[in-house]
Amino acid sequence: MIFDLHCDTIDRLINSKDRLKKNNFSVDVEKLKKSNANAQIFALYVSLQLEEDPLKKCLKMIDRFYSEIELNKEDIKLATNYDEFIKNKNENKISAFLSVEEGGTLQGNLYNLRILNKLGVRVMTLTWNIENEIGYPNINHDYIEKGLKKFGFEVVSEMNRLGMIIDISHLSDKGVKDVLNYSKAPVLASHSNARAICNHKRNLTDEMIKGIAKNGGVIGINFEKTFLSDKDVGAVEYIVNHIKHIINVGGENCVGIGSDFDGISTKNLEMQNVGEIYKLIDGLKKANFTEDVIEKIMYKNALRLVKDVMI
Repeated sequence: MIFDLHCDTIDRLINSKDRLKKNNFSVDVEKLKKSNANAQIFALYVSLQLEEDPLKKCLKMIDRFYSEIELNKEDIKLATNYDEFIKNKNENKISAFLSVEEGGTLQGNLYNLRILNKLGVRVMTLTWNIENEIGYPNINHDYIEKGLKKFGFEVVSEMNRLGMIIDISHLSDKGVKDVLNYSKAPVLASHSNARAICNHKRNLTDEMIKGIAKNGGVIGINFEKTFLSDKDVGAVEYIVNHIKHIINVGGENCVGIGSDFDGISTKNLEMQNVGEIYKLIDGLKKANFTEDVIEKIMYKNALRLVKDVMI
């Protein structure tokens, strides 16, 4: 079983004539079935720089998502909680979870969060790479010690109430600390790695890893090569190195996979698409990970997070 915590395939589809069933991207239904995937979180990425009305763009992507799901209803179905995942699994269907990647999509209004929740969104990345009404991104060094804004704390509280998973990937260092201190529910870093292994601002410090583990949260390892090492190659070996470090720091219950497929370039990636996830499983076996720990990494930790948080 495979549970990938982050892909940007809907963004790729919205800008093309390709379909979710089969395409030349990294994620489609056929590749998901090939990898024995049981769940995929589809991120609805919205750029505040490019979109005059980010909520409108997000709604357009949700509409496209539902159209694609309907066309492939024999193989994949929306899931909004653990019970729906189990129902889909029993029907041999892949569960598709919806995430919004950019809290600025809310435009500073909690009612937009509640509307998106009613449309099936169960995960939200608080920021992308641009400052918004919630807080600051980690891409800018000047933002490292800037935390959540007043609206950001309100969003965290409301997401807790709604049973939505708070995604802290892209958030400033101080923002991550604020979320961990304030959230009453486990959180997610859907596509982030270990800063101690690769010193990139998008990666997590050991303090953050310990905080996420203590919080009961999960970290999805990103396959982007610049977050893995200083080499221009996304080798499985480097992914395994990050997993080892995160387990050493936070334990075996806090790590999963968040490929970021279709949001990253596949140039020089050892795994080009979700259908090649078996290479990571082989790499973990080669590194002497036990079957139980491999299962936790590949799906059990992510599924536990869903069970703990989603209503």
